Amino acid sequence: MEVVRTVGRQSLKVTLPDGSQREAPSGATTADIAAAIGPGLARSAIAGRVSFAGHTQVYDLDRPLPGDCALKILTASDDDPDSLMVLRHSAAHVMAEAVCRLFPETKLVYGPPLEDGFYYDIDLGRSVSADDIPRIEAEMARVVQENRPFCRYEMPRVPAMEKLRDEGNRYKVDNAERAEGDTLSFYVTGENRGKDFEDLCRGPHIPRTGLIKAFKVRQVSRSHYRGDVNDQPLQRLYGTAFFKQASLAAYLEQLEQAKKRDHRVIGKELGLFAISEAVGSGLILWLPRGAVVRTQLQQYLTEEMLKLGYDLVYTPHVGQLGLYRTSGHYPYYEDSQYPAMFETERGKAIQGVLQLALRVKDRAGAERDQGLAAVRGMLRAVEGTWGTLEGLRGDAALEQVIERLYAALTDEPGYLLRPMNCPHHIQIYAARQRSYRDLPVRLAEYGTVYRFEQSGEISGMTRVRGFTQDDAHLFCTTDQLAAELATTVKLTRSVLETLGLHDYRVRLGLRDESSNKYVGSPENWKKAEAAIRQAAIESGMQYTEEPGEAAFYGPKIDFLVKDCIGRNWQLGTVQADYNLPERFDLTYIGSDNAPHRPVMVHRAPFGSMERFVGILIEHFAGAFPLWLSPVQVAVATVSEKSDEYASSVYQTVKAAGLRAELDTSSEKIGPKKHRLRNAKINYILVVGEQETAGRSVNVNDRDGRSVGNMTLDAFISACRTEVESKGRTRVGGA
Repeated sequence: MEVVRTVGRQSLKVTLPDGSQREAPSGATTADIAAAIGPGLARSAIAGRVSFAGHTQVYDLDRPLPGDCALKILTASDDDPDSLMVLRHSAAHVMAEAVCRLFPETKLVYGPPLEDGFYYDIDLGRSVSADDIPRIEAEMARVVQENRPFCRYEMPRVPAMEKLRDEGNRYKVDNAERAEGDTLSFYVTGENRGKDFEDLCRGPHIPRTGLIKAFKVRQVSRSHYRGDVNDQPLQRLYGTAFFKQASLAAYLEQLEQAKKRDHRVIGKELGLFAISEAVGSGLILWLPRGAVVRTQLQQYLTEEMLKLGYDLVYTPHVGQLGLYRTSGHYPYYEDSQYPAMFETERGKAIQGVLQLALRVKDRAGAERDQGLAAVRGMLRAVEGTWGTLEGLRGDAALEQVIERLYAALTDEPGYLLRPMNCPHHIQIYAARQRSYRDLPVRLAEYGTVYRFEQSGEISGMTRVRGFTQDDAHLFCTTDQLAAELATTVKLTRSVLETLGLHDYRVRLGLRDESSNKYVGSPENWKKAEAAIRQAAIESGMQYTEEPGEAAFYGPKIDFLVKDCIGRNWQLGTVQADYNLPERFDLTYIGSDNAPHRPVMVHRAPFGSMERFVGILIEHFAGAFPLWLSPVQVAVATVSEKSDEYASSVYQTVKAAGLRAELDTSSEKIGPKKHRLRNAKINYILVVGEQETAGRSVNVNDRDGRSVGNMTLDAFISACRTEVESKGRTRVGGA
């Protein structure tokens, strides 16, 4: 968001990260502050992270500071996410210029930075193939070598829109129409405006192209404009960039490791899950072996919850629309929900108009005009049958039409596939009057929820349309809140560390005061944010505070886990909520015999079972610890002479509660062991004539280690110890 510069001041105060302050003349830039600190910093500075009037924004190095502000000077560092964001945004422009040089008929759409790189969507009549990538990279290298500056300029909105319409790129016109403010900004890659490459862009960018020391165009895929499959198909070019070649090399090696661990490939090889187009994309079919992993995780967490006084509940997969209107999930987040199921013909008809209007809203130019005409035609038909919709004029703008259509649906009865479990748990709490003696009430459910993710965003188990949350909601007094938060944080940490996910960082997701997506009073938000901050402090964890990352009803503590090849995943979450109890008018009777408002804690250590298991598959490369493995033990014979004894061993192992399989095929033992190791089975019990005679088993593990001969009782006992310790011990002691 653009912030307004202080007017009438001859100087400004800049507060640096160490708390020191610098006085600078009005109009000073990040570059000026860096130069005042020292020549070394001036040489390495690339941009500034500016906090001003409650907002934080990254500024170009030569962009005037907005007034008194806090400033972090960003340098060319691969360890700073803000620095990488600026670099990658600039690299996206360089890639766009290279593509336009090679394919002049290209129409650029948009190209944002990502956490691990960047992409640019393009509209091009021919397909870009993998064979084109070296040519694009070579052209990018030329742009980098030219070391041209990124130069920003601004234009008033009206002439800027005229300029874009004259250029004839519908996507840039549409992007500009969506932008806020009275001016639009452009970036020229060079000093020759009108000759050098330029792009509509808010920025920020690095000072010069030559700072892009290492980059890679990774792949090209299909996409659709704004995710609408009914709109223009596009091509999406993905890339990444770093300040150092070594960082790029490490990242590419990480990608190679990730390919080997891809849960979609391993899941198919090990028979863990399937996705059927007949069922629908983004909807997971848990195969028997995958169901074992999920069941073991749920049993483990359930045991921990029962120790802490949780009650298990079950709730429906759908609910009345009124429930989600009260919670705030509908219609505020309708874009990510499945369409509501209205009961009346009037409701169904208005919904049809609304769905068309929402699609038209994302279009521009003639397509938008044609779509608006269709919307108005449908409206006339609806109003001809059910009467005029209140407050809706015939010449109303599309945004006003959408607003009035939502208003017309306000009281229409219907149902919604649940996007969250919390409104259902709230109704269980409200099913009877509660006393302060009953609190805290801790309700837990493995509840499936549904999100209508765009087709281009779906990915295996990690981004799906239906997923099961290990959801729990705690209702407590304000005096109990600190203890409940502390216990849930401790539980989440224990779950992650039990699964070997020790490397994580903690993020406090706070409200962005400039956004209107949050519900509830500022007073409630202050109390909730103070509570989660105190819980994080008392846990002893290091954490960062990030405005804008809160849930719409309350702040949260998120656990961002780094897996064994360095990728980050947002998993467990703990949230404090004063707002939903107020929206649903929840009460309990206090010791003073008067009604009081409880506080809610939302908690999910796993998050989504689908996503969590997908991540575990990749973290362990399918080689689960013994307690989670779908098949823990395989019994394999050397020859048919040992078949009878092997069958007896197999039955004994199964009777002991271990998941096992038996291989008495005529295949030689070497290939048998190789196959069973590839199947990620923890222990292979080889049975030959010697073992049959000695009533023992020869124990091998999937890593190729030979434990040696053991009695069957000793092996089973060692396995039980390994399971109970969640892998802290191993059979054979290694």
